[in-house]
Amino acid sequence: MSDLPVIRLRPRTRPQAIRHGFPWIYADEAVLDRRTRSVAPGSFAVLEDDERRPLALVTVNPASKIVARVMDRDPEARIDEAWLRQRIARALSLRQRLHDTPFYRLVHAEADGLPGVVIDRFDSAAVIQPNAAWADRMAGQIADALAEVTGVTTVILNGQGRARGLDGLDERIEVLLGDAPAAPVGVPMNGAVYLADLMGGQKTGLYYDQRPNHAFAQRLSANAEVLDVFSHVGGFGLAALAAGAVRATCVDGSAAALDLATAGAEAMGAADRLETRQSDAFKAMEALAAEDRRFDLVVCDPPAFAPSRQALEAGLRAYERVARLAAPLVAPDGYLVLCSCSHAADLTQFRNVSARGIGRGGRRGVLIHTGQAGPDHPTLPQLAETGYLKALFFRLD
Repeated sequence: MSDLPVIRLRPRTRPQAIRHGFPWIYADEAVLDRRTRSVAPGSFAVLEDDERRPLALVTVNPASKIVARVMDRDPEARIDEAWLRQRIARALSLRQRLHDTPFYRLVHAEADGLPGVVIDRFDSAAVIQPNAAWADRMAGQIADALAEVTGVTTVILNGQGRARGLDGLDERIEVLLGDAPAAPVGVPMNGAVYLADLMGGQKTGLYYDQRPNHAFAQRLSANAEVLDVFSHVGGFGLAALAAGAVRATCVDGSAAALDLATAGAEAMGAADRLETRQSDAFKAMEALAAEDRRFDLVVCDPPAFAPSRQALEAGLRAYERVARLAAPLVAPDGYLVLCSCSHAADLTQFRNVSARGIGRGGRRGVLIHTGQAGPDHPTLPQLAETGYLKALFFRLD
């Protein structure tokens, strides 16, 4: 402890939240004097309350709104490769109980005790997103620990996305261990096959968080005409085909993502039942309405329209618009699935704007199921941001 700098909470800042599991210290909660501001981003420090009592070992980034993140409740902990191996091994033990194939979210940031770190596993390969300065600085050690614990032979760093910018990190993609995959990786999930581009795809190449919602949608897909809007590499559409859908139409703005959806359908022997449309999603839904198309199941899984509180109002309007345009495309007694991955929009807000949008689209419906991310995306109860995903399943009259 004597070798580390000290970060102190301001007077009247309640330390109980930290003691009870909240993992972040915001800039307005800490004493940011000249000494503190000179600490290099990603360094470690001891967090003290305003009476100088140690609370935890933290990682510090004076340039971020989240000035410190709790690494360990033990102020005397040493963050080294042994510490990393222990955290990764604990995360792995949960995933091995949850899944019988090596395709899953292995580390879900603060919820797995690795602040700002996301790791998705693709059999012998893994993709790391280091979204905090400490993890970016120690990416090589994380890769080595990951390989030792899991046996993966390829580790890729995908340093893209809004979260890195908030911590002052540049975008970069590089291979930390092994060789870059020569082709997209096939991922079996819910009876479907998805193709994940680990070097050039969005995020880590595939969204594992929707796995249980894909499975629920499959219950509604047999002998159905399905529309998957904002489909990425075919998420709900390919799941529907695996469950016996008559046809799935995938809409996305990315030609590369739709090519991967087509390749996935081919790998499943279902290419003749897949239709793709490269288009802006809103324009595509308007065009389908003009064509008088109707579908037994319509799914809309857009990007985060409300990634921050500042974007909340605009984001809620966008979600309402999605519901308004999608509802008329649903056949009588068909199903509409609306998803949000915006942590700034809570479940109640999202449900309210979705219902309003359905009404403004001239339809009425009942909510039959509310889904969330799968258990390989655990939620830290103290941190709402870890419970970001919401999926609403409506039956429309």
